Parts: sequence; C-alpha cells; structure tokens
Amino acid sequence: MAVEVVAARTGEITKSVEVVGTLMPKFEVEVKTEYSGIVTEVYVTEWVRVRKGAPLAKLDSREVEASVAAARAAVLRANVTAQRAEREYERSVKLKGAGLATQQNLDDARTEREAAAAALEAAKAQLEAVEARLAKTVIRAPMDGVVAERRVNVGDLVENMGSPQPMFRIVDNRLLELTLTVPSTKLSELRVGQPLTFETDAIPGKTFAGSIRHINPAAEEVSRSVKLVADIPNPSEELKAGLFVKGRILTGRRTGVLQVPRSALQSWDVKGGAAVVFVLENEIARRREVRTGDAAGELVEIVTGVSPGEPVITGGAFNLRDGDRVRVTPAKGA
Repeated sequence: MAVEVVAARTGEITKSVEVVGTLMPKFEVEVKTEYSGIVTEVYVTEWVRVRKGAPLAKLDSREVEASVAAARAAVLRANVTAQRAEREYERSVKLKGAGLATQQNLDDARTEREAAAAALEAAKAQLEAVEARLAKTVIRAPMDGVVAERRVNVGDLVENMGSPQPMFRIVDNRLLELTLTVPSTKLSELRVGQPLTFETDAIPGKTFAGSIRHINPAAEEVSRSVKLVADIPNPSEELKAGLFVKGRILTGRRTGVLQVPRSALQSWDVKGGAAVVFVLENEIARRREVRTGDAAGELVEIVTGVSPGEPVITGGAFNLRDGDRVRVTPAKGA
C-alpha cells in the first residue's frame, strides 16, 4: 500500500483564540454649534486633514460684534465712574482726618467706591461673555483628524447644541478600535495586553497587529459571550473605519513541542486528547496510541506515543492495519 510519510519534529506552538470584528476610529467627534445662526463661511471640504483649533466655518457675527462694542463702551464708562468714586473716597478720608467731614460722609464715599468697583467688574464680565460668544461664531476643530462629513453650506441656518444634526464629523484613523466577541469559555485564556493579529479582505495578503486594551467584566446573558476591545495602531491610515476583519488573539507560546500534521491522526478525540497514528518501521506500519495537546494550524502537539524524528504516516493511513507492509511515495507537492 502506498503511503506518504512525515517525520515528527519539535518546534514552536502557539495558542490563539479566533475572532472577528469591525474596525472603528477610537477618536471621532461630531461638531455642532453652541448658538444658532446663519453660516457665512465654510473653510473646509470633506476628506481634508485639519489640526485642532483650525477654523471649519463661520456664523453671522454682526449682532454679536455690536454687543461687543456696546460692552466695551460700558466697561469704559464703569471704569471712569470707579476712578471718580475712588478719588471721592480718598478726599473724604482726608477731610475726615481734618475734621471737615463726618463719619457718615466717609461711609457714603466708601459705599459709592465699592458700588462703582462692583459695577466695573460686572461690565468686564459682560464684555468677557460677549467676546467669548463672538469667538464661538467661528466653529473650530476640537481635535486633529480628517473631515469625514461636511453637512453645511454658506447660507444654512444651524441650530444650537440641541440639534441632532452635526455640522461636521471629524475622524482620526491613526488609532483604530476593534470590538470583538468571544465565548465565555475562552475568558480564562485572555489577558489585557495580549497581542492580536488580523487580516481583512479589503487589503489581501497583509497582516495587521494590535493589542487587547479592555475585557468586559460581565458576559452577555443570552449568548454567554464576552466583549473585548483592542487598540489598532494605524499610522499610515491604510486601514479604514468600518472594515470587517478576521484575526486571532495570541494567548500562549511554547518551544520544543513535538508535533505531527493533523492528517496523521486517526480517530482523534479532540476533547479527550487521544488519537491513533501509524509509524513506519522498516516498511511496516505500526499502530500507536498517542496523547494529543494543543493544535496550531495544521500541526498538533503529541504529548506521548511518538518520539522526535520518527516517520509518521500522513497519506494513505485511513485503511491501514497494524503490521501492513507499505511503500513510501513522495508527498503531494514535494
């Protein structure tokens, strides 16, 4: 009987948990206005990169500018009144010392000085408020990123923060977030910081990496699954938000592990860790019961039953019996 043979060999074996998920930006923001108004300028288009603080749009500011001018005039008037009240108070202090003014005159001057000082502070606060309001007629980027959506044009009326419609959406794709769901039975193998590798059909032939940042402490009641969140560095921005990915979380690595191909195993009880293999001894197939351990891809760990270097039959072993004479043929593709 013709068979194919592979030598059992030692090597590195990794344990991993298979996962799927969708990439999303870790940092994104919907930009709205704090005040209602008419858009008079739009400075950016979609897909342009902006820095934090860059102007995105401007609202009609004529009324606010008038309020700023009025508030500045009010500060000037209040400042003059405060200076006059201060001089009157100092004069009353001198007159009281010379016996030319009563205590009541001094108290009245002190009261006027305090009232004028308070009025000046109130005018300054009002000026600060309207100047802040004027500054907010320019809508600025709250973070670095790319303008993913622009929903306003010159002449549009935009509403204040209560509106559900944002003016812009800014996305930073340089750090993505991958949300994953794994069975709760795998929870004991998972740790924050474990490396993750994945692929996406959108970029064939390339593997990307990240690490586990958060493991939900509670499992979902219905599915008994646990959600994980991984951080995916994306400095080149090759990956895009919304891509579906398939990957694996590396949960362990061992070296010097004896392994054979899956195709060598007969009657493999994966859960019980038991199987049968046929080993080639002087052109005779010998049946061996083995104990199996972890599997990684097409290789399976052999705990007992086979020694390193022993030739294990991989092709043509299905109909073999212990003691059958066999003829070795080259493996397919060899």
